[in-house]
Amino acid sequence: MSELFDEVDEEVRREQLKKLWDKYSILIIAGLILIIAAVGGWRGYQYLEAKKAAEAGAAFDKAVELSEANKHAEAEAAFADLAAKAPFGYRVLARLRMAAEVAERDRPAAAKLFDEIAADRSVGVAEQDLARIRAAQLLLETATYPNMKERLEAAAAPGATFRHTARELLALSAWRANDTAATRQWLDMIANDGETPPSLRSRAEALQALLPPVAKS
Repeated sequence: MSELFDEVDEEVRREQLKKLWDKYSILIIAGLILIIAAVGGWRGYQYLEAKKAAEAGAAFDKAVELSEANKHAEAEAAFADLAAKAPFGYRVLARLRMAAEVAERDRPAAAKLFDEIAADRSVGVAEQDLARIRAAQLLLETATYPNMKERLEAAAAPGATFRHTARELLALSAWRANDTAATRQWLDMIANDGETPPSLRSRAEALQALLPPVAKS
């Protein structure tokens, strides 16, 4: 008897499955097609993005070669093209390199380009700080100490990626402005930071030696 009941149950299940298939087969097939299409589309997107990145990388390397060959006008044009068309990561790098090429002929214009990168919130914090540093380096001889402080104080904070260079630039700017107290403040920050690079520490010590001795109270 149990075998008979099993056969009946099996027949009922087959009948139920057939009804479900007859009712929903079109939806099931359509769903499978959508899944296949989505997977294929994603794989296609990944392929195209990888291809674009490879092409951008090759173009970036070529632009760097032009720069290293002192073909700055051609390099600037190549970086400008990448900044307009390349995937996002390469666009940021190209903008930084393009500004560096512009600096070969027009330092204020290059500083303005670096300032635009520093103000762009879509750019990473490290790249923004790097742009601030590069602009400040170009303007060190002409900008006032208050302007340099406004530009670099945040980049000189503890933990900032380029804090060592930012502090050195601020110390030099304060020294040029005959602001001994500010110069000493930044040099002390350099001296007290255990991660200050040795070469920068040596330059800071040399500048420290040029300062008048601290007045005794």
